[in-house]
Amino acid sequence: MHLQDILYTQGFGTRRVCAGLVQQGHVTIEGQAVTDPFADLDPEGLHYTVQGTAWAYHEKAYLMLHKPAGTECSQKPSTYPSIYTLLPSPLRLRPNKGAVQGVQAIGRLDQDTTGLLLLTDDGQFIHKMGSPKHHVPKVYEVTSKHPVDEAQIAKLLAGVVLDDDPKPVRAAACESDSPLHLRLTLTEGKYHQVKRMLAAVGNRVEGLHRSRIGDLALPDDLAPGQWRWLTADQVAALRAPAKPAKPPK
Repeated sequence: MHLQDILYTQGFGTRRVCAGLVQQGHVTIEGQAVTDPFADLDPEGLHYTVQGTAWAYHEKAYLMLHKPAGTECSQKPSTYPSIYTLLPSPLRLRPNKGAVQGVQAIGRLDQDTTGLLLLTDDGQFIHKMGSPKHHVPKVYEVTSKHPVDEAQIAKLLAGVVLDDDPKPVRAAACESDSPLHLRLTLTEGKYHQVKRMLAAVGNRVEGLHRSRIGDLALPDDLAPGQWRWLTADQVAALRAPAKPAKPPK
C-alpha cells in the first residue's frame, strides 16, 4: 500500500494532505524520514511517526476509554464537552464509507456516569456489542441514596416494570457489599435503565460507574479521560458468545 494511502486510512487527512506530510519530511519509519508518498509498504504491523507522534497501523480501530463525569457521548454535545475531544485527531477523522467519520462510541453513558466505554469504526462490531439480542453483560457500580436491602435485590433480579414498557426488565446479577453500594449486571441498555430500575424499587442512584463489559474490565491504571487500543485478544474475547452472568454470592 502506498504510504500516503496508509496515512489516509488512519485519519491523517485527505490523500493530498497525507502526500504533503510525507513530502515535507514529517513521516518517519524506524527513525528515518520517508519522503516518497508512493513508497510501497506492508501496512500490517507498521509503526511510524507523524510530526513526532508515534502511531501504528490498525485496519480497524478498537479502543477503550475511561469516561470521566461531565462529558457527553455525542458528536454534537448540548451542555458538556464531548468524549470525542479526549481522542487524538486521527481517531476522529478515520474515513468510513457510508458512515460518520472516525470511531463511534458503542452505546452511551449519561454525562454524570463514569467508566468503561468502547469505541470503534467497525460497524459489525458496533452491532454485535450494542444489540440486546447478543446479551453482552455490562457491570455497573451503583452508589445508592438509601441502604440497599435484600427485598430490593430480589425485585431487581425478578424484574421491574419501567414506565415506557410493560415487559419487565431484570438484572442478570445483583449483589451488595456495603449498605450504599450495589453491583448490577445488565444485558440490555434501555435509556437511563439503571437509574429507573433503582427508582422502581424505591431507591435512587447517587453515583454510577461502569466497570466491565463482557470479560473486559476497566484497567486500574487507566485514569479518567485516558484511552488505549484494545489488544487482538481483547477484541476476540468481546466477539465471543456472551457467558451467562454469575449469580450473586
